[in-house]
Amino acid sequence: MPVGIFALVAAITILSVFAIERGETQRDAAQLSARTTAIAAALERRANASSAYLRAGAALLSTMDEVPADDFRRFVSELRLDADYRGAEGIGWARVVFPTQVEEFNALVAEQGPGSYELYPGLSGEQAFAVPVTFLQPDTERNRRALGFDMYSEPVRRAAMQEAEEYARPVASGKVVLQQEGNGEAPGFLIYMPVFEAGPGGRQLKGFIYSPFNAQDFLQSALELEDAGSYGVRLYAEDPDQGEESLVASTFDGEMSRLRNVRQTVVIAEHAFVLLVSERRSPGLSGLSMVTLIFGLLVATLLLLLVRMLTQQAKEDESSLTWFEEQASIRNSLTRELNHRVKNTLANVLSIIALTRRRAEDVDEFATSLDGRVRALSATHDLLTQSDWGSTPIRSVVDAELLPYAHGGDHQLQLSGPDIELAPNDALSLGLAVHELATNAGKYGALSQPGGTVSVDWVLASEDLVRVEWLERGGPPVASNRTRGFGTDLIERIVAHELRHPVQLDFDKEGVRCVLMIPVRRPSEFAIRAGKASFDAGR
Repeated sequence: MPVGIFALVAAITILSVFAIERGETQRDAAQLSARTTAIAAALERRANASSAYLRAGAALLSTMDEVPADDFRRFVSELRLDADYRGAEGIGWARVVFPTQVEEFNALVAEQGPGSYELYPGLSGEQAFAVPVTFLQPDTERNRRALGFDMYSEPVRRAAMQEAEEYARPVASGKVVLQQEGNGEAPGFLIYMPVFEAGPGGRQLKGFIYSPFNAQDFLQSALELEDAGSYGVRLYAEDPDQGEESLVASTFDGEMSRLRNVRQTVVIAEHAFVLLVSERRSPGLSGLSMVTLIFGLLVATLLLLLVRMLTQQAKEDESSLTWFEEQASIRNSLTRELNHRVKNTLANVLSIIALTRRRAEDVDEFATSLDGRVRALSATHDLLTQSDWGSTPIRSVVDAELLPYAHGGDHQLQLSGPDIELAPNDALSLGLAVHELATNAGKYGALSQPGGTVSVDWVLASEDLVRVEWLERGGPPVASNRTRGFGTDLIERIVAHELRHPVQLDFDKEGVRCVLMIPVRRPSEFAIRAGKASFDAGR
């Protein structure tokens, strides 16, 4: 029961923790999804702002026959890029240069440019025209690295410019490394807006106004609008499943463990970027889950201890009640047994009194004979009491009755036989018989004069009978015309009846010989004692 209660409370606690964690997970997922949407919107707002600037610039430049460096510089400065156009490298102008105009272009930029540069890497035979970086504001050392570079010679940039020309709107390129990076490898992208002028049969491409972007700076500027909080953000120019090659910006660090990702497509100037926002969270349970788990386990443990104590107390009380019942049963059985044995003993005493009175000639003789026989019963009872009324060895019974004659120096007592134990009633009967034989030998037989010998031998006659032989030698001759006494009647009647076997009693001339056949009962534990012992062992 204690273990069952502990398991039940622990199961309820675990289910509660699971429910809390599930709720926390759903809440975190909702927050992550909402944060992803907000970051995507911030990125698109930044891109839309850039596209709006480029559209305005394209409208202005399309009205001008030529684009002087001073006018372009003034236009960009009025846009206040430092305040409103964060994340971009600036705004640039790239005119279309046909092969026949390369020298003219080089001369123009040498005259109006901030430094000495020429168109590079040069027109190839397959390229109809070039689109070199003509001007790029703000004028910084970093931006000057891009001046003169033919962006049309690079496939990713060329694809974006061709799409922008076709649809006449801002178009972002894929992942590139800006010329501004020099020997660096920081990824970026560009947004191109075509500028047209009137030409034969309609309009013709004049060039592109564009903005170069360092992707990491662009992402950080968007996150200034919508803080990522504890989330990690990655921006891919293509499908993230293609690997790290398509990654353009990231706010991941080495300490973040990703538990869950939310992916959302972000359209930046007609180019589909992929935004991947990941949850930053340390492994383990939430605070509420930990409190619930600890509290639940404490409650379960306390209940376990309490119920265990109550169960143990109940078992002890039950054991005590059982023990008291056993003791009461033992007392009742012992009372009945004692009553039975007392009745048997009193019956033997009454029989002894009756026979003694019948043979006694006066009161003194009656008292003396009765006293000896009662003492014989008492001696045997002492032996039985010492053995807790269990089995008693034959030698002990014989020794107890012959004890008054054991220290006499003028006669001999010889006892021999194996260790055989008798039941209580059989021991009492043997004790009476030996007492009568010893009393008779002390008065008239081998124990009445010097040189007499009494031998008591016992052997197993069969598995369940022991043969006890009393033999006297060296005493006075036994008279052939002797009268029958009480001892003879006691042995041949009472003892033989109790032993349930006849007694052979011979009064030979050389001395008395008596043979008794006594049942040997197999030793077994007294039923009441056995029950008590097993009960104590169980406790």
